Amino acid sequence: MRIAILDDYQNLALSSADWSEVTSKADVSVFNDTLTYPNALCERLKPFDVLCVMRERTPLPASVLSNLPNLKLIVTTGKRNDAIDVTYANDHGITVCGTNSPSTATPELTFALMLGLARGVVPENTSMRTGGWQVGLGQDLAGSTLGIIGLGRLGSKVATIAKAFDMRVTAWSQNLTKERCAELGVEYMPEKEALLTDADFVTIHQRLSDRTTDMISTDEFKCMKKTAYLINTSRGPIVDDAALIEAVNNGEIAGAGLDVYDIEPLPASHPLRRCDGLLLTPHLGYVTRHTWDVFYGETVGAIMAWLAGKPVRVITP
Repeated sequence: MRIAILDDYQNLALSSADWSEVTSKADVSVFNDTLTYPNALCERLKPFDVLCVMRERTPLPASVLSNLPNLKLIVTTGKRNDAIDVTYANDHGITVCGTNSPSTATPELTFALMLGLARGVVPENTSMRTGGWQVGLGQDLAGSTLGIIGLGRLGSKVATIAKAFDMRVTAWSQNLTKERCAELGVEYMPEKEALLTDADFVTIHQRLSDRTTDMISTDEFKCMKKTAYLINTSRGPIVDDAALIEAVNNGEIAGAGLDVYDIEPLPASHPLRRCDGLLLTPHLGYVTRHTWDVFYGETVGAIMAWLAGKPVRVITP
């Protein structure tokens, strides 16, 4: 039995759980890089019976799965993974299962980005390290309005934290109801434009879909206050990169904090890296010790259960 752990950027998978039972029954290989070319990916993965996948870092469409003749099991971290063609897998005898996913880390990073922008943490730190002192004027979170796009599992946690900062909280999404907002003590916004026009900070917590791709683009940035900040810890394609860079460079918004990108890892030459006014982190939203303990601990549990013929958390299309 051969098992591959994919996209372990920090080489922490094997130290985040006890793999001894697995390694006593199978050969485990760990890959720290991400292959973006399908042919190279198929060639790498052909020998393996089991793939352990970290979220959507490596897409597994039918075109890849059909070239993996030994594959019998995919374990993904999290309860779903839109980068896996689950229908193809199910139709061809490949079991796809997942793990639990803690919901605290991404909301916490949302506020790290928000505070970093509001208080100019990076430029102030740079000034200190180069012999300087204060270089900017911060913005309070207390009394500011936070507009949340998407009030689901993560968005609702962000709303709760925002209240602890004494922020006024509003929310909008295509399927959001007044009743859901009332449950959380959040002001319902009937239109996206109304939320954008009103907010001092806008944070996105939506799944990527055809409806949400480029949801924030040129027209949306024109709605926002010149003093407003955008935070995206959801999925990169929800925000139009070119429109964001133009909006920041032209002073249409004060800046943005991004943790997610159209292409990951973000290429070194990508224009986002050269845009002043952006606070960038490398998709750290779910990258915490506790999350890794859950992800890899339950990955080990899923493999052992599958080997023993016991029930696993199967993902269906």
